[in-house]
Amino acid sequence: MAKDAAPWTHTLETQDGPVSVSGRVAPGFEAVAEAFCANFTERAEAGAAVHAQHRGRVVVSLSGGRIASPEDADAAPRFWSDDTICVIFSATKPATALCMHLLSQRGQVDLDAPVGAVWPAFAAQGKEQITLRMVLDHSAGIPVLCEPLKTDCLCDHAYMAERLAAATPVFAPGRTTAYHPVTGGFVLAEVLRRVDGRSLGRFFAEEIAQPLGLDFWIGLPDALEERVAPIRHFVPQKGGGSTPFGEALRDPGSPQSRFFFNHGDWMAKGVNTRAGRRAEIGAASGVTNARNLAALFEAMRPDGLLGLDVETVASFAQATSATHRDGMLLQPTRFGPGFMLRMDNRGGQGRTPRGDSFLIPPQAFGHVGAGGSFGFRDPAADLSMAYTMTQMGPGFLLNPRGQTLIDAAYRCISAAAPQP
Repeated sequence: MAKDAAPWTHTLETQDGPVSVSGRVAPGFEAVAEAFCANFTERAEAGAAVHAQHRGRVVVSLSGGRIASPEDADAAPRFWSDDTICVIFSATKPATALCMHLLSQRGQVDLDAPVGAVWPAFAAQGKEQITLRMVLDHSAGIPVLCEPLKTDCLCDHAYMAERLAAATPVFAPGRTTAYHPVTGGFVLAEVLRRVDGRSLGRFFAEEIAQPLGLDFWIGLPDALEERVAPIRHFVPQKGGGSTPFGEALRDPGSPQSRFFFNHGDWMAKGVNTRAGRRAEIGAASGVTNARNLAALFEAMRPDGLLGLDVETVASFAQATSATHRDGMLLQPTRFGPGFMLRMDNRGGQGRTPRGDSFLIPPQAFGHVGAGGSFGFRDPAADLSMAYTMTQMGPGFLLNPRGQTLIDAAYRCISAAAPQP
């Protein structure tokens, strides 16, 4: 009989000074705890949390590190606790997708119908055939807006909806997979508002977060700001090798450059503010921690509290959009309807570029967030797992901190499996 997770505490020496990691670990899953600690001692982790549920029971739930921001660098240190929350950037996308899947299952939207059927003004400038499914799987062709935008555009849903309705696709809709960093979230939120009457953040809170008891917000209440750990942005080392994305970023007319700088600033900086966390940015401004992100994925099962049916859940892991060269990320990508799927880009071959990876099993579905956070569910292994952190790392998908946690979890599961 499997034993419950037991209290677990370690004190570590890091480049920021001593920190404590604490929580619970079930017998047989110590390797995940060891990998989590190694992130602090070997991989410059600042503050983070990891949580895993296997076969319905918590096997790992750990958090630790320091909370800091450039503004309080000289203040007394604050330490991460089990109720610390942070922005998870694109790991928000599955939460927004889940809202659309609930509407679809209830018959309020048709994922394969044009967006314009619900939002007539959107059906213009070559966007007439864009469907909700294309928006969910990044094949809608509108990953960026090309017209200049105001600085605080991401905090103004009505403004973004108006600009998206008037936009011309960058890529032919339905023909090119090009990751939509933030635009898709605004399209989905506007469709939801039109068919349901509620904002995305309110719908998510009332239909998903509250029924599940989740500490997870798309639009963080000001009263919870004191629990937030600000994100530490990644600073690339000088002299690093050139990448296709980095080269594209230098071209002011490229989609990559327009995404980062079209409103006069770096997108991630705007989300990592009180105003950004308050805004309901369906693709980027979710605020939570690993325990609650994993719990969201744990609910994505046919027998869960959300009442999802077998067909809906099965669709999450089905690749509806895939390419050897993503129009935005410039590397191979695979997506389901609102989810990232397994992406193994460790060794480019021929014309297939080498790139970042998200190494989860083929039957799993999940998403990463900028800097390295992740959440996913593996129905075959009955594993739901998440990792959130404040120190952003390199790349678009996972860096070694997150991937070593996933790898350790599967080693533990494999070791515990009955031998033939």
